[in-house]
Amino acid sequence: MTHHSSPVERSRFWSAFGPGLLWAATAIGISHLVQSTRAGALAGFGLSGVILLALILKYPFFEYGPRYAAATGTSLVEGYRRIGTWALWLYLAITLLTAGIIQSAIVMFTAYLVGFTFGLDWSLPVLGTFVMAPGVLLLWRGRFRGLDVSVKFVLLLLAVSTLVAAAVSLPRVDLATLKIWPSGLVGTAVPFGFLLALAGWMPSAIDVSVWSSLWTLAKNDATGRPCSVGTARQDFLVGYVATAVLAFAFVALGAGVMFGSAVTFADAGPEFSTQLVDLYSSSLGTWARPLVLVAVVTTMFSTTLTVLDGGPRAIERSLFVLRSRDGASFTPCGSAYWWSLGGLVLLTLTALGLFIGNLTTMIDFATTVSFLTGPLLGYLNLRAVTSDEMPPQHRPGLAMQALSWVGIALLGGTGVFYVVTLIG
Repeated sequence: MTHHSSPVERSRFWSAFGPGLLWAATAIGISHLVQSTRAGALAGFGLSGVILLALILKYPFFEYGPRYAAATGTSLVEGYRRIGTWALWLYLAITLLTAGIIQSAIVMFTAYLVGFTFGLDWSLPVLGTFVMAPGVLLLWRGRFRGLDVSVKFVLLLLAVSTLVAAAVSLPRVDLATLKIWPSGLVGTAVPFGFLLALAGWMPSAIDVSVWSSLWTLAKNDATGRPCSVGTARQDFLVGYVATAVLAFAFVALGAGVMFGSAVTFADAGPEFSTQLVDLYSSSLGTWARPLVLVAVVTTMFSTTLTVLDGGPRAIERSLFVLRSRDGASFTPCGSAYWWSLGGLVLLTLTALGLFIGNLTTMIDFATTVSFLTGPLLGYLNLRAVTSDEMPPQHRPGLAMQALSWVGIALLGGTGVFYVVTLIG
């Protein structure tokens, strides 16, 4: 059966289009530019199965964010509270534990890129301030609209440059390295810890699903009308497919240029940033180096921008819901938002001073923490979208619920195995 959307329906979709791209901007940062490229450099296409499995298993948990917001008119924060106060406290504890780490890893990488691009010989905390200041100003002046508009332009620029670079490097890729599962690679060419780090942020940390539910509500406020569940899900699917395609594009870049060569990625930030830009340039040619620099820096800026907004937005909402009764009126971006943002900025600057030079160490730590906490948040998301507050017609079907349980079991089981190996 074919379905033809009316001009009015198409107009409503494009007016509501955006939260999915904000989610994509958050995802395409570290997990793609760093982890996917490292995966290709280490194993060619040998880790493609791991990436694909992570994309499939995590999809329901991310999709439940915009689905819940569009169906109930509230965010997953309220969904957690309806499960029980313990659930919201658990989410808030995970957020407070990981928000500073995640933001620090992203800002550190962006700061090194900015320093390399503009030849700035500044200390890392100063570079971090230079990176975050425009984002804070944009959020102060433009609120959600400024965030929404800027991210769309940046993502288009990155997508075009990345796909062209990947296409050029693809003939150099050894397709014989393609594996469904890297059983012979783990522990030899690929450390098990990196495997968890890769899956931890592929395509992103599951707690970002809460941000996307909040961005869905913010988009509703900006347009003046709520989007339908179908529109919210379609918008998210566009962003998710884009992140999946770009993930494999970055694997192709790493595999085509660095796999099998004597060149390996450095752990130190300045050298790592230089190598990443050289990946693009060696594929496209030196003529493309300025374009590459602009694309990579603007991409990481968009990720920095979404993280600067998403974490404080979620903390503010959580604190409000914990203190308030059902039905209380909520106004986003109030004093709690700005206090949370200021606190995260200070934590980030402190971390940058303590972790100078250890870029990949910080990234692996942040992504591993996300992997270990992911199954807990995935379970809460599933509980929320199958609760009594969710209209029956908008609850996920049996297949989606089954996939969710498989994801919780596999991600949780792998996490337990990793912890046991560390203890043992």
